[in-house]
Amino acid sequence: MERNIKLVLAYDGTDFHGWQRQAGVRTAQEELENVLRHVLRHPLSALGASRTDTGVHARGQVASVATDSPVPLENLQRAIGHRLPADMAIVTVSLAAPGFQPTRDACRKRYRYRIFNCVQRPVASFAQRYTWHVWYPLDLQRLQAAAAELVGTHDFAGFASQGSPRDTTVRTVYRLGVARVGDELQIDVEGNGFLYHQVRNMVGTLVEIGRGHWPPQRVSEILAARDRRLAGPTAPPQGLCLEWVRYRVAEGPAVGTD
Repeated sequence: MERNIKLVLAYDGTDFHGWQRQAGVRTAQEELENVLRHVLRHPLSALGASRTDTGVHARGQVASVATDSPVPLENLQRAIGHRLPADMAIVTVSLAAPGFQPTRDACRKRYRYRIFNCVQRPVASFAQRYTWHVWYPLDLQRLQAAAAELVGTHDFAGFASQGSPRDTTVRTVYRLGVARVGDELQIDVEGNGFLYHQVRNMVGTLVEIGRGHWPPQRVSEILAARDRRLAGPTAPPQGLCLEWVRYRVAEGPAVGTD
């Protein structure tokens, strides 16, 4: 009997060329599939919820794989987790509905972007692989005011980079919070889906506003114009992490927190 297995994965994206399988480079999808084929002993393809870019991290990437292997979930958790490379881990394994598809069925995602906002380099805090070092001061109130302009349902064409096909550039951002935690600024973005580089382009724009180059109202101008050239630079990938993906589809209990 075929089962649809849902896996929640964490990985350090530093040495990956993103999630999606590509010829000649190391990707998270390929590493996972190699282990799954060894454990399940049949040809397969793992589907992922988010095509994280080169250098982008994940705490809650969701993947699914169809299998007729009878191996219990508890054993799968151990067998897969122990064979993954050191920069990947299985967080949970569970049974999903037969038609479950991680990308299509996702209703809400959260990304966190971390900015190390200090003159000193982040090396002393061992944060250099997971933060963007912005040494000049950033005004928190300006960042928060600009972030509020991005919340809601908008056409985000002005914050989308070319390179990924899409039927529409309209997306909904449910929450965009900016908080200072010690030397870090943490930007949490929740939405029903995101365009190519949308989060990183929004962060790059917020930084320009936070340093005083533009007023917070610049965000509304970019949304209205739908012109990527008016927005800020694309923030570097190492500060971005996929935190979680939410679904409406019912599923079985999860196993493990490897």
